[in-house]
Amino acid sequence: MKPRWAALAAAVTAGFSLCAAAPASAAPSAKPPVVSCTFTPTPDNPAARPVLRPLPFALTRGTVDVTFHYNYGPVTVRLNRAGAAPCAVANMTSLVLQHFYDRSQCWRLTNSARLGVLQCGDIYEVEKGGPGYKFPDEVTGAETYERGTVAMGNQGPGTNGSEFFIVHSFAHIPAKYSVLGKVVRGMEVLDRMVADGIIPTDPNGPLDGAPKHPVKIRSVSFGW
Repeated sequence: MKPRWAALAAAVTAGFSLCAAAPASAAPSAKPPVVSCTFTPTPDNPAARPVLRPLPFALTRGTVDVTFHYNYGPVTVRLNRAGAAPCAVANMTSLVLQHFYDRSQCWRLTNSARLGVLQCGDIYEVEKGGPGYKFPDEVTGAETYERGTVAMGNQGPGTNGSEFFIVHSFAHIPAKYSVLGKVVRGMEVLDRMVADGIIPTDPNGPLDGAPKHPVKIRSVSFGW
């Protein structure tokens, strides 16, 4: 193991102790217990904050609960390692462990018939300020994005990094975005964000832009 990963490996091991294991009675999964992941540096788009790349593998068993402590209140998401996107889950877990999302702002909120999401994970502004690496999409083509879905945002195929979105209504979009899991507590928090309104800043229309009242992630923690 490379020295640059040693500290992160220890942190990841400790973090997994907070994860819910798959039930012992569950049927065996067709997936291997561990899959390889590829996180490629993006020197033309360096990290907005100092961060190590995740380890080049991901577990495919169980779930991980992560709570985003917004200025509006806590939102807990259950990341599914056994789903279609274990590398995306490992990536978010790594970024949470390294406090990448702490003291950041969510720059985009939409509430149209096509797209109702809160987009977070960019440090500087919409789609600017990632972790300094990218990784491939993990989709089956059967993904749907109903209320409460948590998925990776990107700027095109294979450009996943730190950006993610939470669906507060429904997202009528192609199955091109890796699904990490779902919200298990705090949907009413997102509803309050939406109720406060949107400042139109996107050419897609008046219901796509910055939250009228800034939405900030104060910190992120494991569990509830």
